[in-house]
Amino acid sequence: MSMQTPQKPLPGAYIQTPAVSRFQPFQSRQPNAVSQQQNGNQLQNGNQQQSQALSQQGQSVQQGGQRSEAQNVPPIERAAKAVNEALSEESQYPDLDSYIGQGISSEYEVTTQPAWAPFQKTKMHPIPDRIFEQYNRAQVSTIMGLFADFNHAWVAIDNALYLWDYTHPNPDLVSFEEQPHTITAVKLVKPRAGVFVPAVIRLLVVATTADVIIIGLSAQPAPHGGQSVALYSLKMSTPVKGLDVNIIEGSDSTGRVFFSGRHSHDVYEFTYQQEERWFQNRCTKVNHTQKGYTTFTPAIFFGQRAQHETVVQMIMDDTRRLLYTLSSRSTIRTFHMKANGGLDLVITKPLGLTLSNVGHMTSQSDLISPSMAIVSISAITAHEATKIHLMASTSTGCRIFMSATSSYGHYSSSSNAPTSMQVQHVKFPPADATTSNSAQVTPYSSSPSINTSSRSLVATRSATRFAPGYFLAFIVKDQQSGSDLLFVSGPDTARIARPQDQQRLTRYAELALWLNLGSRAEDVGLATEPFAASSSPVGFGNELAVQFDKPTSEIAILTNTGVHVLRRRRLVDIFAAALRLGGGDEGLEGEVKKFIRQYGPGETASTALAVACGQAFDVTADSRLARILDSDVLEHARKAFIEYGGKPLFNENSMLDQSMPAIDLVQPSPRHRGLSRYISRLVRSVWKAPVIRELLTPTGGLIISSSVSMNKLKEISQDLTKLKEFLNVNKSFIEGLAGPEALGNVKTKQDEVCLQAEHRALHALVILIDNIIEGLAFVLVLYDEKIEETVLSLANEVRQQVRNLSYEGLCTTALGKQLAKDLVKAIVNRNILSGSNVETVAEALRRRCGSFCSADDVIIFKAQEYVKRASEAGAEADVCRDYLNESLRLFKQVTGSLSMEQLQWIIENYVSLQFYAGSIQLCLDKARESDRGGRALTWIQEGRPPGDQRFEAFAFRRRCYDLVHQVISSVERSRTESPDMIDGHLTLAGRRREEAAGEVDTSDDEVFQTDLYDWYLQEDRSDRLLEVESPYVITYLERRSSDDIAHADLLWKYYVQNGRYQDAAMVQLALAKSQFVLSLDQRINYLGNAKTNASTTRPDLVRSMRSEVLREVSDLLDVANIQSDLLQRLKGESRITADRRPQVIEELNGQILPLTVLFNTYCEPAFYFDLCILIYEAADHRVASDTKATWQNLLEGAHTQAELASQGPQPWEMVAETVRGLGNRLGLSETMFPVGDLLPMLKRYAFNFQNNVGPDTWVVDIFRDLQVPYESIYAVLENMFYNDEAPFQRRNRRFIGNDIVYIAAAWFQDSIRGSGTIFGGEDNALAVSEMLQTVMQSELDERRLEECQNLRMRIENMLR
Repeated sequence: MSMQTPQKPLPGAYIQTPAVSRFQPFQSRQPNAVSQQQNGNQLQNGNQQQSQALSQQGQSVQQGGQRSEAQNVPPIERAAKAVNEALSEESQYPDLDSYIGQGISSEYEVTTQPAWAPFQKTKMHPIPDRIFEQYNRAQVSTIMGLFADFNHAWVAIDNALYLWDYTHPNPDLVSFEEQPHTITAVKLVKPRAGVFVPAVIRLLVVATTADVIIIGLSAQPAPHGGQSVALYSLKMSTPVKGLDVNIIEGSDSTGRVFFSGRHSHDVYEFTYQQEERWFQNRCTKVNHTQKGYTTFTPAIFFGQRAQHETVVQMIMDDTRRLLYTLSSRSTIRTFHMKANGGLDLVITKPLGLTLSNVGHMTSQSDLISPSMAIVSISAITAHEATKIHLMASTSTGCRIFMSATSSYGHYSSSSNAPTSMQVQHVKFPPADATTSNSAQVTPYSSSPSINTSSRSLVATRSATRFAPGYFLAFIVKDQQSGSDLLFVSGPDTARIARPQDQQRLTRYAELALWLNLGSRAEDVGLATEPFAASSSPVGFGNELAVQFDKPTSEIAILTNTGVHVLRRRRLVDIFAAALRLGGGDEGLEGEVKKFIRQYGPGETASTALAVACGQAFDVTADSRLARILDSDVLEHARKAFIEYGGKPLFNENSMLDQSMPAIDLVQPSPRHRGLSRYISRLVRSVWKAPVIRELLTPTGGLIISSSVSMNKLKEISQDLTKLKEFLNVNKSFIEGLAGPEALGNVKTKQDEVCLQAEHRALHALVILIDNIIEGLAFVLVLYDEKIEETVLSLANEVRQQVRNLSYEGLCTTALGKQLAKDLVKAIVNRNILSGSNVETVAEALRRRCGSFCSADDVIIFKAQEYVKRASEAGAEADVCRDYLNESLRLFKQVTGSLSMEQLQWIIENYVSLQFYAGSIQLCLDKARESDRGGRALTWIQEGRPPGDQRFEAFAFRRRCYDLVHQVISSVERSRTESPDMIDGHLTLAGRRREEAAGEVDTSDDEVFQTDLYDWYLQEDRSDRLLEVESPYVITYLERRSSDDIAHADLLWKYYVQNGRYQDAAMVQLALAKSQFVLSLDQRINYLGNAKTNASTTRPDLVRSMRSEVLREVSDLLDVANIQSDLLQRLKGESRITADRRPQVIEELNGQILPLTVLFNTYCEPAFYFDLCILIYEAADHRVASDTKATWQNLLEGAHTQAELASQGPQPWEMVAETVRGLGNRLGLSETMFPVGDLLPMLKRYAFNFQNNVGPDTWVVDIFRDLQVPYESIYAVLENMFYNDEAPFQRRNRRFIGNDIVYIAAAWFQDSIRGSGTIFGGEDNALAVSEMLQTVMQSELDERRLEECQNLRMRIENMLR
């Protein structure tokens, strides 16, 4: 069967929108598809152009946002950033591996000027006379040594050991004389944990010719400032006869003790435990290098003794669990300490192998040859370097840096043993006067020549190294004199941190000097804590960072005349000495320029500022260490900071970046950099430290202590106060702090911008200094109070925040200031509870730390005290209301300063005292005060856009309104406790509830009313909202109905309840058309209700407006019904794929789609011709050819569907039912149900496809059932009879004639039953009679012919 479709595009669509995607399984044959595709392309192009425009606008807005953000950074945040950048910069100080790399070097600056000396001798403590008295009695041997970390020296004379505090002018001797054998070695080590009582903090290991004995040592602070030690007999010893022990070393982390003797290179361990066990004594010795029988037998020699290799030095690296030994043949052995108590020899490095490694670096030096010897080794811990493990010093003064490696790279894990050791770097001695130029090597990596043949350190007897690189070499220049010449050097930290040439690798720069000790050195030790600026290699050696934070390193050297103490000079000390010894203004200028040249202007400014603030120290003539407070030195330092502080730099390369304002393109001056660096060094130890530290006692109690000592906090505060005073006194001379008058000296706009940027940066730092001073003062006050009670009184959330609060957060963040205020309130509340005078406590806090306790805080505390008095008096007392009113008056004075926690506390107390009206007043005042500009209301009026900054204002106001809601709930609950009226009189409780209701109802705060209605709905009290008579209700519901369907439903219900039916219909119509997630049935329901409301009349309603709304609702309802039919049909459509079906249902079961979409996308491609006809009707599409063609397709489709069905109605029944059903829906529309077209169409169908099937009158019966007038049916049949159209020609005309007879008979019977005339009139009757006469001649069936004759006779009889 051929199917026909309309040949023209569908006009008159209900809503003109571009078509959506087609229904995939069926191809549309609609002729306007091309035009729709063009429209779609135009729309897509338009969207692209719009997106580009929005993108450009977004970039512009983003740039503007960046610009405003950069300009609006608070000063305290800007200063904190500068300090953090300074701390970060100093934490990136190069690690040892970065400047002691593969290769050689010889860079020293050996100074002869006392001002630039890296070390200075502070004092020489002579050996007490009592020691000399004992020494004179010596018979066998005497050895000496240092316990420098305890400021003690020792001497072993024969079998006696004596200790004394060398810093004391007349020390007491602590002796050990309880054994008879000659002492051969002494070592102080740390004990293994858990073996001895806590008082024993060290073990004194004493080796004699017969035994190794350990003695307990305790230390207590001495009255003169040092430490007094005491010895305890532990009764622990092991025999070592024949070993001649001379080397002892201990592990600080494990407490293990190792030793060796003069006759072998074996390594023994002295093991000890608390109690004896089976097969194991309390203490014994273990040979870790030789196993078996020899472990327990001493070395016995017969005849002439051969030259054996022996251990001359033993050192420990606990960070890597390695033990190194140096033998008399310059062989270095590495042992790995295993976790199970073992000790494995893992590396043996003979001298020849070491020389071979060095030979790959240089072959032009006589200093590295087989004739030299390694005189000492020093361990370099994992905290200081990753690759480098060991430094070996040679007799020629060379330092050989070695790294241990494993099979997978550089050894770094303490659990796995290294497998080899390689030379990493060789540092040659400094140049001497005899060195020739031919002995210098120029490496590829740097331009300075390297001297590889200097003999300045030849005859080095011993050497040692202390972190972060202090090197001491003791040289015997004259064998006859018996005295040592000391060469001491240290890293030039400032040059290593900031090399002059940033493009080249950092060089190992050192400052050095020569000292004549005048005697022979016996021992050397570090008298202070081992240096460590950080716990990792990066930043470890930064002495600049800690020069104001940690004690300066001191090294004690024991000679046969006394103990010499060397002090490491800080950069600030060197600069102060240079200023003191500079020699006038010209010399001063030269020294400052030298500093700038070597260390940069920023470091120079920082150092000068430190000197000006009194941070420099020097040794006085009487060997005391004192601050340099000479007026000349301080003045010179002040001038250096001011005059050599540099200028801000405008970054012209960034001028093309228009997103940044000009002031942000300025780099502050070195003076600013120096100031921020100095501040960071002062606060370094506290900046990231927590303010409090909580500890639990064994009984479960809480102890709160400071992570930083109070003395340290006071020291930092004093230093910052001096800095503040210095800046305040000299601000008129400092560019950037001088004030507006400095602008008179600028010459260009660029200079003006630079000056503004410099002022902004320096002013921020000044503010930060004030904040830190106040913050430290607050912490000191906090710890003066009962801090445990104060912290425990805080809320859990606040307490956790306080626990995590650092000093940086306290001094630089809004949260820190708020937490400080919370702590102040807790202190005051505790004092209130204890009965103390609140004003006295608050005033004291305000004086010491005003930013944490302001004048408003004092008023708040006073008002809180009134609330407390009211609570004590009771709610029924007359004085209670006076106290509450006075507290409310005070609270209203400082509404803006009330925190939310304080407001909550006030409301809780007010409600408990039934002060409802005051509670509501205070909350509404607080909300209004927090948003004076009405930003929250404008945010609401603009639809509450997400991500808007004004939401913060609304959020805070809502927190205040939540408290009002709590008050209202409390008022409602109180109704159940006491009535409003008794005997017709208002009760006190009722009056208080009325006051509260009046505050709520009379409030003109639209934001509050809006939030109140929201709360009603959240509490499922929509009935309460519908009862409210307020202009804000409709405004609220109209505003919220655009994004919430529940509010829209309330809006039309509110209109209906108030008789505004037309407005209700408009809301329901809008809901049916809305973007809300609604099903199609829900939208149809809204349209049905809207039609009902729009049909309701009111006298005051304009008729034309009602008709317009009603017409729009009715039209949209027709479209919705068509879409509903389409949806139901597609749900059971078998031609739709399973993955496509949910999408189709989702598209149709939602918004009401335009008729164009329904027709082009669904109905026409799916051959739903009945729905197409309904769409024609709804769209008022009056093209007869389209209608006729669609009806034809509909009939053919119904016929085909019936034929394909295996069971069900006959094709003619399917066609008849289809026409009958659609006719009923169309209401016999003349355009959409053209009887003149449909009746011939059906007759042809019946003749061609259903001949002799079904009743012969089924076609005419369709129209009779639809109550089509007989006149219309008769007229169509009459035309068909006379037109003689195929297939009803000649003899086939009888089929039309049969229908004419049938319809005429039915018409006749119907007309005679009524009161009218037959066929509606005599003329019609005559025409019918004549037509019957003609029909009888068309070869009718016998039955119809007889019926026709009888009917004609009856008509004729009726006409007579």
